[in-house]
Amino acid sequence: MNVCDFYNGNSFDIYEYLGAHSTAEGTIFRTYAPNALKVSLVGDFSDWQEIPMNPVNDGRFYEIFVSEAKSEMRYKFRIYGKNGKYIDHCDPCGFGFELRPDTCSVIRNMEYNFSDSEWLEKRTDCHDKSLNIYEIHLGSWKKPENSNCEWYNYAEIADNLISHVKENGYNYIEIMPLSEHPCDESWGYQITGFFAPTSRYGTAVQLMELVDKCHRNGIGVIIDFVPVHFAVNDYALAKYDGTPLFEYPSDDIGYNEWGSCNFNHAKGEVRSFLQSAANYWLDVYHFDGIRVDAVRNLIYWQGDEKRGINTRALEFLRNMNSGLKKRHPAAIIAAEDSTAYPKVTESAEKGGLGFDYKWDMGWMHDTLEYFQTSPMYRAKDYHKLTFSMDYFKNERYILPFSHDEVVHGKAAIVQKMNGGYEEKFQQARALYLYMIAHPGKKLNFMGNEIGQLREWDEKRQQDWDLLEQYEHDSFNQFIKAINCIYQQFNALYRDFERDNFQWADRDSTEDCIYSFIRKGIDCDLLAVFNFSDWEITDYSVSIGEYSKAELLIDSDWQDFGGDTPEGESRFKVSAGELVADMQAYSGKIFILKKDVP
Repeated sequence: MNVCDFYNGNSFDIYEYLGAHSTAEGTIFRTYAPNALKVSLVGDFSDWQEIPMNPVNDGRFYEIFVSEAKSEMRYKFRIYGKNGKYIDHCDPCGFGFELRPDTCSVIRNMEYNFSDSEWLEKRTDCHDKSLNIYEIHLGSWKKPENSNCEWYNYAEIADNLISHVKENGYNYIEIMPLSEHPCDESWGYQITGFFAPTSRYGTAVQLMELVDKCHRNGIGVIIDFVPVHFAVNDYALAKYDGTPLFEYPSDDIGYNEWGSCNFNHAKGEVRSFLQSAANYWLDVYHFDGIRVDAVRNLIYWQGDEKRGINTRALEFLRNMNSGLKKRHPAAIIAAEDSTAYPKVTESAEKGGLGFDYKWDMGWMHDTLEYFQTSPMYRAKDYHKLTFSMDYFKNERYILPFSHDEVVHGKAAIVQKMNGGYEEKFQQARALYLYMIAHPGKKLNFMGNEIGQLREWDEKRQQDWDLLEQYEHDSFNQFIKAINCIYQQFNALYRDFERDNFQWADRDSTEDCIYSFIRKGIDCDLLAVFNFSDWEITDYSVSIGEYSKAELLIDSDWQDFGGDTPEGESRFKVSAGELVADMQAYSGKIFILKKDVP
């Protein structure tokens, strides 16, 4: 670590210097506490008696080597403020923690031999490839049976998780925050250890094994990253050296809507801390990308557009994203951003924020609101679904049905659908086919793929026994089928090519019919949707130069829980028109063909 870079906000490697680093002879401990009166080390190796640490560099860093300190021993830094009082803090750059509610840092063995070189050599940011993300909360995806353990560890869950992801047609996993956090209910978004994978699910080496296994099976792994705020717990980052070292000194901007401390991105050492944490997950653990949480609160002060732009936070984002892409060109950096701020996915060098992708929160809200609305009102809301087609080329988007949409009284995705039990499944199939056909990369939260009907609860595993029921098993077969189609046809993932999308019909307002064409390298696809509650016979749409069509999938097929036997979907092509019967709440995708001279 270069100290000047650290202060200037240009470090990406502070974890190589700060923290607890083991050798065969012992462990060297370092921390940054510029305003402390003095700093001591306490731990298992000293019977929790103080070992004074030595000021080094410019006197703002503290260091001590302890030969008795070995892997898996616990420790804390005893930091004395200017008033002479002390608080025992966990290590801001520690690589491991005790299981909550205990709060000590733990010396971790970080040696693991990855065998994923082939994956890393071929890895891309998926701009011109399929990107179908399965979002999970690791502790509630599946829980051990007949065990005293509350969760599977990282290594134990790997095989089952990889098998499920591959079987269901996803090619990336996104894991909700794994950084250490004290409260299960925060889901990892209120962090105390930015360099420590949570001990709930095991050790650093076990997490490396999980990522390594995913790569060997052709699965990429993205991790949630939270650079906006941190937990208020006094043993962690809050007033670390007796002063607001990481946070703002003013309460007006020091705390946010979640009741946690806002990072002060105006300070170079804070920027170096955060971008080093981001790089740490990509570098040490071989993660394939980060999803940056709550970008709105980085763009605007307290996330409020009326309070103006936080220019120093934007400088941090640009510098972090640019630095990460230089170090990891194929890594994916995605913004969870609900604003209309421009050029989020433009490079920092061209005045953008430097993200690869932005979550399309507007598409998600408009689409779900539309499907929650009674069919009798959908005609007046018709253009809620056409609006996203007017702006989707402005950024590189991910279409998310994430954990945030299935909690806190919002209802699960299938449950959100208007109408009765059978109608909900009909509409959910049409919804997901629409999502697959719509431009943008895809993200789906665990449980959605089996049509889970209850809201997500971090204390319970997913309701896997639902797959014993016909409706849920059929729905899952449908999800598998459309995910396979998405991976197979480049027309569905050439999202950022100018000629990739064209409307075929965006004017059938009263019938709630939508049709559009996605153009590929080897073939073009036509997607047709009927979101009304009545069958429309002989629906006709112009397909211009195409002379033939082959039905690729129909959401109303009986194998998926619908009414139409496969092979009996009625359609024909004549004189540049495709004519089809469209069942209520259904969608179809056709392969379009031209006459070969």
